Amino acid sequence: MSGARGAVRGPGAGGGPEGGSQAPGGAQGAAPAPDALPARVHRALRAADATLAVAESLTGGLLAATLVDVPGASTTFRGSVTAYATELKASVLGVDEGLLAVHGPVHPVVARQMAEGVRRLLGATYGLATTGVAGPDPQDGRPVGTVYLAFASPAGSLVSSPRLSGERATIRRKAVTAALELLLERLPAGPRPGRDPRPD
Repeated sequence: MSGARGAVRGPGAGGGPEGGSQAPGGAQGAAPAPDALPARVHRALRAADATLAVAESLTGGLLAATLVDVPGASTTFRGSVTAYATELKASVLGVDEGLLAVHGPVHPVVARQMAEGVRRLLGATYGLATTGVAGPDPQDGRPVGTVYLAFASPAGSLVSSPRLSGERATIRRKAVTAALELLLERLPAGPRPGRDPRPD
C-alpha cells in the first residue's frame, strides 16, 4: 500500500481502471447497461436526493472509474480520494496515525475512518471506502484476499469484510462490486437482503 501517490478526483477526471481492467457493469470505455450495478446505485442515490464520495486504497481508483462510467454521474457522485500511500490516509482522510502505526492500513477501523473522512472532506451524503490486500503477497501478516469495505452516512458507519479470492486484478474488481452492493443495500431505495454487514 506504500510508495504510490494519492489523488483527489471528481467526476470530470480522466483515467480508467489500472492495467486496462474491465469495470463491473460493462466493457471498458462503454457506459454500463441501465440494469447494471453502477447504474442502479446512481438511480438509488437520485431517488434519495443523496450524493456519494469514495476513498480508495486497495482498488486504486477503480471504484471511482466504475461510478463515472455511468452517464450523468455528476448529479450524485461528488468525487474520490485515492490514498494509496499509508501516510495519506492520515494526512488527507484523517485516519488516526496511531491506529495506522499499530495495525497498518488493512484494518476495519481504518476503512471506517476513511469512509467517514472522505464523506466529510468532499461534502457528500454518503462515504464509501476500500482497503485490503490484493496480492500477490500478504501484507502486515494479512493474507491475500483480506478486504475491508466501509460505508458512512449521517446516521453512522459500518464495515463489511468479504474474503475474496483470485488474482490481483480479480480481487480488485470483486472489491468494487462488493462495495457497490454494500452501498446499494444501505440506501433507502436499495434492497434489503437477509445478511447485514457487521457494524464496527
